[in-house]
Amino acid sequence: MKFIVLGKFNILQLLRRLGYHPIRNGESYSRRIQSREFPRFHIYLKNKGQGLEFSIHLDQKANCYKGQRAHSGDYEGSLLEEEKNRINRQIKNI
Repeated sequence: MKFIVLGKFNILQLLRRLGYHPIRNGESYSRRIQSREFPRFHIYLKNKGQGLEFSIHLDQKANCYKGQRAHSGDYEGSLLEEEKNRINRQIKNI
């Protein structure tokens, strides 16, 4: 799921306020749903004109094969829609 949020932000500070933490590679961010590592929300960001493009999906489990990036993920659904709405609400309150 992709969506755009207008405004200028310090990305690391914004995502920390939203409950996300950098993943080891530094290219994306995640937020756990439970106390375990998976499932988790996973976000990639791109600067888009006057805002940020959020690309978010739900990682159901870790990579199955060493060295591979493929995993079991959901790219649509009510949980993702709820998370998108939560993010938009919190950004409006910043």
